[in-house]
Amino acid sequence: MIRTAFFITLALFSTTTFAQADTSILPEVPDGVQAISLLGEELRSGEPGERVLENLAAARAEYEKDPNDADNIIWLGRRIAYTGDYRGAIEVFSEGIEKHPDDARFYRHRGHRYISIRELDRAIADFEHAATLIAGTKDEVEPDGAPNAAGIPVSTLHSNIWYHLGLAYYLKGDLDNALRVYEIAMAQTPNDDMRVATTHWHYMTLRLLGRDEEARAVLEPIHEDMNVIESMPYHQLCLLYKGESETGTVLTANVTDAGGDSAMYGIANWHYYNGRLDEARAGFGEMIEKSGWASFGRLAAESDLARKY
Repeated sequence: MIRTAFFITLALFSTTTFAQADTSILPEVPDGVQAISLLGEELRSGEPGERVLENLAAARAEYEKDPNDADNIIWLGRRIAYTGDYRGAIEVFSEGIEKHPDDARFYRHRGHRYISIRELDRAIADFEHAATLIAGTKDEVEPDGAPNAAGIPVSTLHSNIWYHLGLAYYLKGDLDNALRVYEIAMAQTPNDDMRVATTHWHYMTLRLLGRDEEARAVLEPIHEDMNVIESMPYHQLCLLYKGESETGTVLTANVTDAGGDSAMYGIANWHYYNGRLDEARAGFGEMIEKSGWASFGRLAAESDLARKY
């Protein structure tokens, strides 16, 4: 019953349908399409699982009790995004911005989902604005929508804003701005998980800019015995960059689909900036052939194939 009613349910949350989307916050796409990839492919989401829909129903119930409560709006948007309806989530976060224009969390979450649908300029604008809103404020832990095995959230509002802003610039190919932001992000890392994740993108940015000595320097704090809870692929990639791991070990750190994409992209890009262009292109191409399209690794592969090949 939950599964059958899925798309009807989502329609109740959104102020518009895909075809009628507000073009001020969403680009027009064909019906049923979430995004157009950076290679021009129409991207559609699969049907979500029962648990995802149950969580969405619970978030909707809380929202209906008080649709002006900021937390209720955020969780409704997050739960909609977990179903694969990133456009619907963007509409909900936009509603939150109208109701709570000074709450950086709405710009942070909407920016994330703009990245998901390949709207990088919109994502950058949201994260840059979020960065102004958090200036001088105390950081806060962000609760996980899909908790890790330890049940310990590893990211914060500030670190997520800077991390995702750097990513958006990186995906756009604006490496100078990506580097500027990652240097800020490195100072915002609250734990080893965010440290290895941020170091991974920071290192790749420096290598692509030809700043190899600086790239080696950012790896110095990375070591095998770090307390990494969920960012194992990024940890293993950083060890690979230091010459302390091998590609096979990186791939076995694949604990989730997104983690596997991160590992595959990191290895392909490692081939690229070390001059092994054929291996790099093969790695990027292999990622594009996979069915999933929402991970940052897959998105980065699209970006590189579109801009470099």
